[in-house]
Amino acid sequence: SLRKGKLGIIELRSKAHNSTVTLDLVQDLYLRELKSYKPIPAAKDAHVGAVREFKAPQAPETPTLPGDLASELSTYASSEPILDSKTAGAASKDGKDAAPPADNKLTGPALLKFLEEDLPKDDHHHH
Repeated sequence: SLRKGKLGIIELRSKAHNSTVTLDLVQDLYLRELKSYKPIPAAKDAHVGAVREFKAPQAPETPTLPGDLASELSTYASSEPILDSKTAGAASKDGKDAAPPADNKLTGPALLKFLEEDLPKDDHHHH
């Protein structure tokens, strides 16, 4: 039933009461179904065929150090680097005097000299 309050607002008490009862009824049904639910137990061999058996990978071999590491390190430290014949000839001359290789690729000291040079300035005057 509809009833006007003091301020002229229609109060819907009966409808609000009915919706509360409906919510309680739905909630009660839901809780009852939850409590009565019994899950089906899974079979012990249900995973067979769906999962492969785990096999641990082989352990890596541990690296071995040479027997006389100190003498090998001292031999390496005292040795001179080996330069190929093209670079050895260019290293003895000044980088600018040496002719560039046939493939126009600078290597070694000639490349370092080229990289250290200043860039040429453009003399373009914009009008």
